[in-house]
Amino acid sequence: MLNSGDTAWIITATALVLLMTLPALALFYAGLVQAKNVLSVLAQCFAVACVCSVLWFVCGYSLAFQGSGAWIGDLSRGLLAGLDRGALRAGTTIPESVYIMFQMSFAVITPALIIGAYVERIKFSAVLMISGLWLLVVYVPTAHWVWGGGWLAVQGVMDYAGGIVVHVTAGVSALVIAMMLGGRQEFPHGIRPPHAPWMVMVGAALLWVGWFGFNAGSALTAGGDAGMAMLVTHLSAATATLTWMAIEWIKFGKPSLVGAVTGTIAGLATITPASGYVGPLAAVLLGAAAGLVCFGAVMLVKKKFGVDDALDVLGVHGVGGALGTLALPFLTVVGGGGLVLSRSIGDQFLIQALGVVAVGVFSAVATVIITKLAAVTVGLRVDSESETQGLDFAAHGETGYHH
Repeated sequence: MLNSGDTAWIITATALVLLMTLPALALFYAGLVQAKNVLSVLAQCFAVACVCSVLWFVCGYSLAFQGSGAWIGDLSRGLLAGLDRGALRAGTTIPESVYIMFQMSFAVITPALIIGAYVERIKFSAVLMISGLWLLVVYVPTAHWVWGGGWLAVQGVMDYAGGIVVHVTAGVSALVIAMMLGGRQEFPHGIRPPHAPWMVMVGAALLWVGWFGFNAGSALTAGGDAGMAMLVTHLSAATATLTWMAIEWIKFGKPSLVGAVTGTIAGLATITPASGYVGPLAAVLLGAAAGLVCFGAVMLVKKKFGVDDALDVLGVHGVGGALGTLALPFLTVVGGGGLVLSRSIGDQFLIQALGVVAVGVFSAVATVIITKLAAVTVGLRVDSESETQGLDFAAHGETGYHH
């Protein structure tokens, strides 16, 4: 039976999740690049959102959430055929149209997250091709495995709002593309600081607000589960922000604004898989862990491994999502307000680890193939002259600023 309160909340949550890509992620990423590349990042985020929305309509939703296959769904809802205006999504109290749109907003932001790895040096045609193929080849099967009744769901994996489906897939794939693309011209010693830290903060603030739709919306009801998910999301973000600031203060003598809001995103990504399963104290502990672990991961990727994951997609999203997924079983018993597990903590941890490893390996292998395909068809990287000039003018014939 349709519940108008649940429906109203999920419509609102859907708008909040779309806000996370347009404009939140777009502004967050655009502020982090050089001034000559700001429009290119905005264009990439906008175009990826449109491409993935249409592909979701064509076959993405159907393959992810229809059918009972272990590995992939079916095409019974291809082109959203047979969708009745008044039909409810099975097992929910909301219209299927609202559920389709809610899940579409997740499908939009996940490939958009990967943009952070390859900014300032990739062809726009490659962005479109890689993002579209990646949605269908990586995101859709993974969403089916975890949320659509696939083999990981049967195993009992717990991923409330996308630690595995969104953050592990995007983080691992981002690293692969960054490695295959190669570093920016100035990497590692000549990289300039973000051109507009204020823009980064505005984007991060909008992401923080939008994340309530991401996590609390995943309850699919307007009740206690949504309320607890919202509370723990906020606490994790705030704690991770303070932790990142403290690390920079101790290590560098000054806490930066960009560092602080990077900590915010790390806290949000890390609580995502656990948000519907843990209580407030667990969220604070997880936020502190997120600040510490993700800071270390960011340093490791660029300085130890020498990979130009330009805007730290693996370190923040991939590592954060994996951390929250793996810590989840242990945190359900911390404080109060957590879910009672149906199996032992140890058994659930092994299932969580299986999910992270299997999806991580699958994402890496599939992304190598997709990126190679893009390389031999449209090409991956702009020429050195275009990179020096900046992608705003070289790729789009516009400039973000007129001096």
